Amino acid sequence: IQVSEWFPRLARQMHHVTLVRSMTSTQGVHERGNYYAHTSYFQTPTISHPALGAWVLKQRGSDNTLLPGNILINGSPQHPGSGYMESHFAPLPIIDPAAGLQNSRLPNGSTATDFRRRTQLVELLSGGFRSTTPHRFAAAYDKVHAQAVELMKSKDLAAFDISQETEATRAAYGDSTFGRGCLLARRLVEHGVRYIEVEDDQNWDTHNDQVESMQRMTPSADQAMAALIDDLHLRGLLESTLVVMATEFGRSPQLSTVTAGRNHHPAAFTWWAAGGGTKRGYVYGKSNAAGERVAE
Repeated sequence: IQVSEWFPRLARQMHHVTLVRSMTSTQGVHERGNYYAHTSYFQTPTISHPALGAWVLKQRGSDNTLLPGNILINGSPQHPGSGYMESHFAPLPIIDPAAGLQNSRLPNGSTATDFRRRTQLVELLSGGFRSTTPHRFAAAYDKVHAQAVELMKSKDLAAFDISQETEATRAAYGDSTFGRGCLLARRLVEHGVRYIEVEDDQNWDTHNDQVESMQRMTPSADQAMAALIDDLHLRGLLESTLVVMATEFGRSPQLSTVTAGRNHHPAAFTWWAAGGGTKRGYVYGKSNAAGERVAE
């Protein structure tokens, strides 16, 4: 396997990785491509489909019932979420992985007695609505609220605190939002969270100045992805954890002579997977010699 010079750390982890070089899509616009990659359905105005995390949580549940089973770190507002499924299957959003799970503790000045009184008041005010509207979405919101209350009391809340990691471990993942997100993901895996998605918050839409963009963006992505694979492996978690690098489409093989960038290219691109029982150091499918379309 030949790996780009932009990813020297990831190159040293390729013996764990399966490359899928025959990814293809008909969706060459970001929002539609993102939706298709998350749901396997085309985006329409009439139905909202669940993302894969919602399906996994619905079918498999979570190993740790005190923690949300589907978590989205650095996520985009365009994420399909739970689609037509109930809201408790939607991913819990973590906006800043360094800040942990925000608003998960009582506000300053509030006591446990205050919290119980307010919760009872909520029950009193909403009980009538629930009794006359036995709808599954109303019940789902109740379930989310109950889970949140239980989590606030749980020691498992520490799973969201990456400051508990050693300085060496934090340095291995790097001081970037994506790196901190990958470190948080590893902690959540250890605590039995079923499905975690981490988005890289950098703008990979390199229509202009491809080389300068790659020089700026790839070091943190390379460091974080390589650290995650290596860390899971050293902790004996990689075989039971499937790590997937996915994108909505690829970039054109040729640099633009006008902008020195690469354009959208859904016809042929690559995803990779590591762990979870997949083959190691394996390549599936291939593009043609120019990288323009899927050949096999």
